[in-house]
Amino acid sequence: MLHKSLPKVVLICHEDDDIDTKGLYCWLSNAMQLAGVVLIRDKPVKLLQKIRRELRRVGFFRILDVLAYRIYYKLFLARSDAVWKKSAIQYLKAKYPCTSINTPIMITTHPDAPSVRRFLHRIQPDMVIARCKFILAPETFNIPRFGTYVLHPGICPEYRNAHGCFWALVNRDLSRVGMTLLRVNEGVDTGPVYLQTSYDFDEVNESPLVIHYRVVIENLDAIATTLISVFHGVSHPITVTGRRSATWGQPWLSAYFRWKLAANRTARREVVH
Repeated sequence: MLHKSLPKVVLICHEDDDIDTKGLYCWLSNAMQLAGVVLIRDKPVKLLQKIRRELRRVGFFRILDVLAYRIYYKLFLARSDAVWKKSAIQYLKAKYPCTSINTPIMITTHPDAPSVRRFLHRIQPDMVIARCKFILAPETFNIPRFGTYVLHPGICPEYRNAHGCFWALVNRDLSRVGMTLLRVNEGVDTGPVYLQTSYDFDEVNESPLVIHYRVVIENLDAIATTLISVFHGVSHPITVTGRRSATWGQPWLSAYFRWKLAANRTARREVVH
């Protein structure tokens, strides 16, 4: 009887993202009926495509700033973030013991592939949770009865697209460092919003990646409650009419240093007072 009151969900995520494939997998299997997983195996060319898109967005000189951040990250942040990821996965597995056995899994290079659609039609999920860096086509995101949802690290509509938390921190828009649960439509993070929340982040000591993940991880119980309420028809979208809307791209090294400098100044002032 309990299972019948919970939505049947499919998780779409990237194969190399252990937080999703191991941690959120356990959360979904524990909180709802996890009926299938679609793993995206990224092609090597994808990084080059991402750089080209960002080049068109910000221009030649700013793309150097983007690449500089990537180099800085590899040299100074990646190792500690990898350690944090392992501890986060252990935490999620302990809090949400996996209950799914023999969950159907398929591997693809693109979530809009015909094989993915056939997989979804066969499972007939109530909902899909899309944790992927792709804009899904309506032919895919409209398959589940109650829609496809993203757990967006950023407050929408102010911080749509990529790295919303990073840019809110850079802009000192601290009340909008959080996550948005929204239903996918044909726009970029423009669908109906059902939940917006945050956590007590530490902008001095936490990296952009840690904050990016923790705004979601720290709110998984609230996310599950909201999705189940949507499934039962008792949760309705939050009104965002009249709020400004903006899309954001990849982090810049100059912006990262500007954020950390401001964060440390704020921390020193708080200690003095």
